[in-house]
Amino acid sequence: MPRRPFLQVATIAVIGVAALALSACAPETGGDAAPASPSAAATSASPTPIPTITPSAKPVTLPTDCRALLSADVLAQLGSTPLNDPAAGPSGTLDDGTLVCIWRDPAADTTGLVTRISAMDRGPALDMLNDLVATQGFSCYTPDDGTRCEKTWINDTYPVNDGRTLFWRDGVLIDTQYSNLAPTGYTASVIASIFPAATPSPTASPSPSA
Repeated sequence: MPRRPFLQVATIAVIGVAALALSACAPETGGDAAPASPSAAATSASPTPIPTITPSAKPVTLPTDCRALLSADVLAQLGSTPLNDPAAGPSGTLDDGTLVCIWRDPAADTTGLVTRISAMDRGPALDMLNDLVATQGFSCYTPDDGTRCEKTWINDTYPVNDGRTLFWRDGVLIDTQYSNLAPTGYTASVIASIFPAATPSPTASPSPSA
């Protein structure tokens, strides 16, 4: 059984009495190609303990354009998938500044991808990510000066991969949930757009998926 790494987020070097033992569940295998099973993905590199991260002094502005967040390659992978169709639910920039991007054909049974980009302070982000690791088996690591947590599983109804990928940095949370639609480099493209000064993480990260 995989070892359980210790989670640290943002500037906290030691989480103290609130520390949680983190379980390293099967990381995503990336792209549109689903792994044969969740256990197959577990053979990839194990997440490393999350080091101290120093937040930037300048507040980050939340984006307002879903397409502008993505590279030409990611957009090509999404192809003709509808974006923010009204039938798919509330999307675009919400009243609180959150940007919701829904890539899905409303007529599709399961295939789709939803990203929410919102403001979240370090404390609530730490609590949420620790809970996902402790109770749902998410894996976390630290690319692009932030914290990324993720997990994939098999859809309850269809033989396709579902998954969720979260990235937190400098008060911004990128939260993507998807089913049978995980363009390679999707989250990395969003990160590079919001934090243009960030050094892109290697493609061979534990999860190059959505």
